[in-house]
Amino acid sequence: MARYRVPVHNIDWESLIAPEHWRAYQCVLDRAIQEEVPFALGGGLAVGVYTGKGRHTKDLDLYILPEHRDWAINVMGQCGLVDYHETKPYNREWIYRAFNGEVIVDSIWAMANKRADVDAGWLNRGPLIRMFDREFHVIPPEELIWSKLYVMQRDRCDWPDIMNLVHATGPTLDWNHLLNRVDSDLPLVKGLLSVFSWVSPGRARQLPSWVWPKLDLAAPAESESTTDPEGRPPRPDLLDTRPWFCETMAA
Repeated sequence: MARYRVPVHNIDWESLIAPEHWRAYQCVLDRAIQEEVPFALGGGLAVGVYTGKGRHTKDLDLYILPEHRDWAINVMGQCGLVDYHETKPYNREWIYRAFNGEVIVDSIWAMANKRADVDAGWLNRGPLIRMFDREFHVIPPEELIWSKLYVMQRDRCDWPDIMNLVHATGPTLDWNHLLNRVDSDLPLVKGLLSVFSWVSPGRARQLPSWVWPKLDLAAPAESESTTDPEGRPPRPDLLDTRPWFCETMAA
């Protein structure tokens, strides 16, 4: 059963996903439904559901249980998709990437760093969204944040996505669940919230008050703002002058 208290935005995905791309996704998704293989959608689509900022996308992230890895590989082939490894090698221990020349469908059953496997919580705790006259589960925001915490590579960093997720869902996020998931890697959450509270102290003050001492952090003071009294650029502009958050940022 879906469990969520966070805001969920209704996005017109049919205007963001081309019909020819949807046909490739539909084959795989319909097979999963018909064969009762549990799954949930993630990636940029899930980020859009929580932040309200839908993205045009030519790839679909399908989260499945590890035991359904072979099922995914077989179904992708039957739906006309081929292994992307020949085009661009990747680690097939946690993901199977398939494409048809136009779109990519990623079947994911573990974190890329092997920190954890996908379990039932990833697949059934999130909300249902409606897309092309069908309903699909989206992975919960806590698992979405958890997985993105570890994506800080030389050529890619998902922390801007995470900060948008915290900005959008933080006050009603299940922080107990997230911190339990993160477990011994709490310093990553501590680092995240240190930056988030600096970028958006107003929104940070709306997070549950117990989270700050739990992470040995101080909540932003009531007087703290992103505006510099000496006329220097606002804090977010020091990192990127383009809009940082999907909606008007709390000061």
